[in-house]
Parts: sequence; structure tokens; C-alpha cells
Amino acid sequence: MLNKSEFDDIRPYDDEEVSPVIEGLMKDSEFRSIIRLAFPEKEEEMIERMRSFRSVNDFQFFLKDLLSEAMDGKMDSIRCGGWEWIQKDRAYTYISNHRDIVLDASLLCSLLVNKGYKTAEVAIGDNLLLHSWIKNVVRLNKSFIVRRGVPIRQMLEVSTHLSRYIHYAVCEKHESVWIAQREGRAKDSNDRTQESLLKMLGIGGTTDFGDNIKELNIVPVSLSYEYDPCDYLKAAELQQKRDDPDFKKSQDDDWLNMTTGLLGYKGNIHFQFGRPVNSLLENQKPAQSRNEWVQTLASLIDKEIFLNYKFYPCNYVAYDCLWGKNYFADKYTKEDIETFNNYLYNQLEKVDLANKDNDFLKRKIMEMYANPVKNQLEVK
Repeated sequence: MLNKSEFDDIRPYDDEEVSPVIEGLMKDSEFRSIIRLAFPEKEEEMIERMRSFRSVNDFQFFLKDLLSEAMDGKMDSIRCGGWEWIQKDRAYTYISNHRDIVLDASLLCSLLVNKGYKTAEVAIGDNLLLHSWIKNVVRLNKSFIVRRGVPIRQMLEVSTHLSRYIHYAVCEKHESVWIAQREGRAKDSNDRTQESLLKMLGIGGTTDFGDNIKELNIVPVSLSYEYDPCDYLKAAELQQKRDDPDFKKSQDDDWLNMTTGLLGYKGNIHFQFGRPVNSLLENQKPAQSRNEWVQTLASLIDKEIFLNYKFYPCNYVAYDCLWGKNYFADKYTKEDIETFNNYLYNQLEKVDLANKDNDFLKRKIMEMYANPVKNQLEVK
């Protein structure tokens, strides 16, 4: 039995901590200014509402309402499949591809609640906690902190601490956990599970690597946005890294990506739960080493994510333009081609770089929509 206090530096807040943390937020001038900007005519009403919260659920339902308001007009539909693979009385580790900094886990949790499931605890990198009030808000919202950029000599210690917390959450608190399949978003949508993530998950239990992984009840999750509002920002970042291998995003860049993803148009959105990894492992030859375990796991998770993408005309148009000629010609119309070309033009116009390389940027955006199709074809 692990002691909860061992994880005080990274864990989400508990119900008894909600009121004092909210009172602290009320004294934070920066947080108050955010409330004022977001709700100019309802500032006091929002503050009083927040002061009434006595549990994490209270706060989560408040944020769920705000998210629903924010999404109004920013998406056409949101759907989810694969519910038959998860049970309401079990805790899971959801591993998904990663598109949007804010929305991926937030929308998944909203879908879970709407279907009568508990929300998941969410892994969030400390590089995104740009202000102290953000750190408090995400921990009120059942997020736990992943420390990034630690010195090499501390990496094992930090990874073990994180892994122990995830095992504690799933196995002792019986809380599901969401974590992206890789650190950061796949800028080109070529989604691959990082082996370092799986190694981290396997070191925190009490038995051998294989049993440690199995007790986490991993479920791959595929998420598909028809349009990614941040595609032009990702393409610009790829060009900056091409031109300067030492390029690093700034905090302002992260903030712009978060707000653009939240407020931009996404079209249709689809989530799909895949088959639990434990059931997939039953058909695998037993691994002889930890490296074999990790390679098998990564392959199973990736394949399940690839198979469960949902595609839209823009995905097929992008694939055919890059590689397929007319392979998917029956999946779109001339109007769909025109719509996607206009979309590309408008997104490219938003890129603000001194040495803007339009051909490179256009190809990179098209790859973001085409790579999921390519990966699914390969595993099929």
C-alpha cells in the first residue's frame, strides 16, 4: 500500500483541498484578470460559483460547462465508439495519439461523463504550466504533473516517481488515467508510441515488467479531428526546426497553440476506444526481455490506434495529392478538393515567418492529414 503523501508534488488535489485552493486563486490577480476578460458581465457570478465548490466533481462539471460553451460553433459533431471495450467498474490507462494540447483529454473526459463513466486523471507536462494559477486549475481538474527537461542524472528517479503514481492511481485509487503516446504532439500526425513511455509505465509496480504493464489495463484510444486549427502553427514550427536545429518553442508559442486549438474550428471529431492491450497480449509469443516487451507493446498500441482512425474527405484528398493519385477518388468530390485547397490557402496565409517557405509548409500541412491514412493502409 503506497502513501498518498509520497505524491504530493505531482498528484491532483483531493476534495478537501478544493476550497482552500480556490480561495488562493481568488487572491491571484492574474487569474482574476482572466475571469474578468472571459466573463466581463458575469465576473462576480463566476467567482461566487467557484467559491461554492466543495469537491473535484463540482469543479469538473463547471469546466465541462465552460468547455461546451467554448466549443459552440467550433465543431460540427463529436462522436465516440468502442464503449464495449471498457467497463464502468474498472480503471484503465488510456493511451492515445495527441493532437491538441488542451482538448484531447478534456473532450475524452466529457464523453466519459456523458456516458456515465468516471473522468480520467490526466498527465500534463510541467512545461505547459506557464503560470501558478494554471498549475492549480489543472490539479483541481484531476491532472497530475509530468516533469520535463530534468537533468539526465535525475531521469530515472523522476520516471520511477511518475510510474509509481500512475500505478497508485489505477490499482489503489481505482482511477483511470489518460496519457499521450509520446511527449508532445506528433507535428506531422505520424503517430508512434514512444518506447520510453512504456518503459516508464513498467517500472512502477511491485512485480516484473510484464505484470506491471498488465495491471495498468492499457486501452489505446484513437482521436481524429477533421480539421486541426493548429496545423499552420505546427508546420511553421517544423520549418523553424529545419532552418535552425536548435530552435525551441517559447512559452508564448505554447500559449498560442493552446488558445488556437481551443478556439479554432475543428469540424467533426471522433474518439474510438480500441481493444484492451491485455487481450491483445494473449495472442502474442511471451516476451523474453524487457526490450521485447516494449517493442511488442508499442506495435500493438500503434496498430490499434491506426486501425481506429476516423477519416474525412480532407484526409483522402491529402493522401491522393501526395502519394495516391486517385486511389481514394470514390471518397471525395470535386467540391471536397476545392474546399480543402481553399482551407490550405487560408491556413498558409496565417503563417508569420520572415523566410516563409510556402511549398514546404503546404506539404507539411498535407502530411498531417495524409499520414493517418498511410499508416492505416500499412497495418491493414
